[in-house]
Amino acid sequence: MNRDQIRQQLLKQPTKIWDIVIIGGGASGLGAALEAASRGYRTLLLEQADFAKGTSSRSTKLVHGGVRYLAQGNLKLVKEALRERGILANNAPHLVRRQSFLIPSYAWHEAPFYGTGLKLYDWLAGSLGLGKSRLVSRQKTQALQPNLKAKRLKGGVLYYDGQFDDARLAINLAQSTAEQGGFLMNYVKVTALLKSSQGNVEGVVARDLEHSEQYTIQAKVVLNATGVFVDDILRLDRPEAAAIVRPSQGVHIVLDRKFLKSDTALMIPKTSDGRVLFLVPWQGKVVVGTTDTSIDTASLEPQALEEEVDFILQTAGKYLQEPPKRSDIRSIFAGLRPLAAPTAGEKQSTKEISRNHQIIQSASGLLSIVGGKWTTYRQMGEELIDRAAQLAQLPARPSITANLPLRGYTVYQDPEDRLKMYGSDRHHIRQLMQTQPVLSAPLHPRLPYTQAEVLWAIQQEMARRVEDVLARRTRALFLDAQASIEAAPVVAKILAEILGYSAAWQAQEVEAFKQLAQSYCASSREETERI
Repeated sequence: MNRDQIRQQLLKQPTKIWDIVIIGGGASGLGAALEAASRGYRTLLLEQADFAKGTSSRSTKLVHGGVRYLAQGNLKLVKEALRERGILANNAPHLVRRQSFLIPSYAWHEAPFYGTGLKLYDWLAGSLGLGKSRLVSRQKTQALQPNLKAKRLKGGVLYYDGQFDDARLAINLAQSTAEQGGFLMNYVKVTALLKSSQGNVEGVVARDLEHSEQYTIQAKVVLNATGVFVDDILRLDRPEAAAIVRPSQGVHIVLDRKFLKSDTALMIPKTSDGRVLFLVPWQGKVVVGTTDTSIDTASLEPQALEEEVDFILQTAGKYLQEPPKRSDIRSIFAGLRPLAAPTAGEKQSTKEISRNHQIIQSASGLLSIVGGKWTTYRQMGEELIDRAAQLAQLPARPSITANLPLRGYTVYQDPEDRLKMYGSDRHHIRQLMQTQPVLSAPLHPRLPYTQAEVLWAIQQEMARRVEDVLARRTRALFLDAQASIEAAPVVAKILAEILGYSAAWQAQEVEAFKQLAQSYCASSREETERI
């Protein structure tokens, strides 16, 4: 992917008519882009920030059917998601792996109850299942989770689901789209919709935030896949449009592995707010979450509420012999779910709103997608492009994405290989380190990343800013926020050298990243409270 080459195409061919223009570079937008490009449609995706900047890099890192949806009776969504989980595991085995989960039981009736539900979960997965669930004894439960509180523990249920790296999947989807002939640009904000004399949408006006250039882009159909910002685009189409998205905030904290002491994840099946809580081993740390808080205003950088952090610490602490404290938190991150707003008269809490996706066609021909989850991104994209092709009268072509290996595809599995998430691209990164030994230097003693990965991110993954590298091309910000702040100057220097930016730009980037990353630091929050 080369952003400068794509920019030159937009500048030199302003009258080109694209088959499909997609607004939004998160899970739904990238899924639609790969779907469209792989069918041979002339495809352009525009993202106002960086790919997966918002919700799509802030998940619980699970590819799953949704055990909680079984209790809600939404078997269709569970079966759909389990099928797509299996497809993704087959298409991106370098990013998706099997993860064992333990549900502890502190009452005699709990294990049989949850065990029965998980047998249904196994059955719905069919041949794409990742392993059979089973009841485990008290002794086995303690062996699987040594940090669990032993008092009144009766046993547990062991089951299997999928784990992935959300931001890495987003980057591989973008790369795969480019390999299929599609075009993508980050840091391009759509500011207006082009309309015909009949009021039909026939393109967009967009501003390149990096070069302060404006593009007028014509398209046969425009797709609004902007997640929690769907309503903003709908109001470009019709200023009086009613809101169709109800944002819900989910917060996670990241702890050291000592709080799990196991490769098996922990699932707490019922919390005080009626949700489930996960403690999941991930990249040498433990991700703990999530919450479900209704939010009035969408933001690119949502902030965790203190009560959400306290809720996670307190809930996890009820089950752990060594409970985590605020000072143990390495990073705090928040994401917004783009849930479909209830219709008039409905009064639902955000945890009760269906995670099913909806495709909405405006009178102008603008297509918008709301709801959904990472696991079903591919199916969402397939359905959206089916609708778009029909609306724009594009040649009918079948979907091939269910059997399309993603960039980096490899069945190579070495759990000890730190570069395994790059899949087949790991050889190129090692070659960079061999030809330029200085690139083998670590970014920080507490981070598992090298300077070679920064260079790769800039040259091959369209990273443009320090945040792109430390938050999404690597996951430094999510693993250890303070360490990422200390690594920022090295990243800024490499970016400036490759992209031709000045020392002043470097200083500004480091400061901007520091301001951002401090909101991920629990220590910074405590200092703010004392002041």
